[in-house]
Amino acid sequence: MTFTEWFLFFLFIQVVHFLGTWKLYTKAGKKAWEAAIPVYNAIVLMLIINRPKWWVILLFIPIVNLLMFPIIWVETCRSFGFNKRPDTILAILTLGLYIYYINYFTDVKYIENRSLKPRSPLGEWVSSIAFAIIAATLVHTYFMQPYTIPTSSLEKTLLVGDYLFVSKFHYGARVPMTSVAAPMAHDTIPGLGIKSFLSDDKNKDGLLNKLSLPYMRIPGFQKIKRNDIVVFSWPSDSLATMWGDNSGKFTYKPIDKRTNYVKRAVGIPGDSLEVRDGYVFINGEKTVLPDRAKPQWYFFIDTDGEKFSQGAISRYNIREGQLMSDGRYALNLTDEEAALIAKNPIVKNIEKHITPKGAYDKSVFPHDPRYAWSADNFGPIYIPKKGVTVELNSKTIPFYEQIIRRYENNNLTIFGDDIYINGKKAKEYTFKQDYYWMMGDNRQRSLDARNWGYVPFDHVVGKPVMIWLSWDANAPNFIAKLNSIRWDRMFTTVGGSGKPVSYLWLVLLLIGGYIVYSFRKSKKKKA
Repeated sequence: MTFTEWFLFFLFIQVVHFLGTWKLYTKAGKKAWEAAIPVYNAIVLMLIINRPKWWVILLFIPIVNLLMFPIIWVETCRSFGFNKRPDTILAILTLGLYIYYINYFTDVKYIENRSLKPRSPLGEWVSSIAFAIIAATLVHTYFMQPYTIPTSSLEKTLLVGDYLFVSKFHYGARVPMTSVAAPMAHDTIPGLGIKSFLSDDKNKDGLLNKLSLPYMRIPGFQKIKRNDIVVFSWPSDSLATMWGDNSGKFTYKPIDKRTNYVKRAVGIPGDSLEVRDGYVFINGEKTVLPDRAKPQWYFFIDTDGEKFSQGAISRYNIREGQLMSDGRYALNLTDEEAALIAKNPIVKNIEKHITPKGAYDKSVFPHDPRYAWSADNFGPIYIPKKGVTVELNSKTIPFYEQIIRRYENNNLTIFGDDIYINGKKAKEYTFKQDYYWMMGDNRQRSLDARNWGYVPFDHVVGKPVMIWLSWDANAPNFIAKLNSIRWDRMFTTVGGSGKPVSYLWLVLLLIGGYIVYSFRKSKKKKA
């Protein structure tokens, strides 16, 4: 829905609230009209149910409000003596409409100084769990989100099995667009394997998708800088479930429920980008990556049938590779590792695998044979910047077609060399938002912008800031994973320069201090 449609829906909810509660407001000593004034009626209701006024803020925060509404319905019922378990169940199952019955068909009395303490241990447990989920949802959605590295596209920079904290506030937290969804779940509910949000999978313009909120973002305090590592929603995602769908069937997913990827922003808005023999050039100059970056390529290594020892594999930091049918090794290495391995006496020849310039790979953006590009030799290509106008013609439209149609929601029609946008013939286009070029450091084992193109800013999720856990994701079971914990990577920062430093000792010290503080506090209370 648009902002106008949501505003009209908001006014409708106010009418529903007024009709269902105005008598209860009067019985609580308030005026009937106070139930009709938007926002003010919520503040007055907090006074009636004896809850803090700041709860009103939670009613307007997407996803969190889905947890708050049932609490408010139940609290309203209890404020007028309907505090039995069937009342609670009816209030929730009827989506609050049970209050209409109380308002019109009962002669209730307002309980002004009712006890807010749960009436049973079960009630206390449910109350504690509910507000713990609300607090966790706020942190997860607007401040910091845990994320797992599932693929090796940034291998040796970030490893498969690294668990990250991703900051939402650096670039500004994106307000959830799916207004009806399970808290803290992405596209599926863990353990159940079912969709975590309400939408129409087959029709983007379906009725259920009308419940989506327009794109909004809380202002951040930092812009994405060139070569920052960024978590974003995969623009081309049509998987039914993240990482688990092999059906090949198209599924429509809202932006905030698309699969999360993590790559390096090698190109930022306004840049001209080119890949020459595997190396990235920005505005004509070879890009200089941060010293923690470990770009890799495939190297073919001839050892004349001899095999590397396990010690050599560890010494050369070989993490990915295979022994080919012709007896050669195909190993994923950095240039420095390749230079070192070339000195090994058993190595007869070493060659970097680079697709020559002029070879056409149809999987590479813009997927047009007029641009004979590959993952190793690509471009130059312009990274769109908000407010910049570009010329549209048969040669440029392959680059900007999905931007105009999918990302900026225009009706685009192409008849031969003529281009029509929203029914009008167009020879130029002005971009409505910034775009980025996201690539993996693992240059030849990365599904990235070279395959799908630009990443719009509205797809940006956040900035990885810390690795809080790391273990070998390929370990066969949980016990094996525990034995393969990478202690030196735990609580290390993702950014910065030099060798990462673990702050695990500081975390353990803080946890120990908190335990001692809590123990002494409880001991004083008993005394």
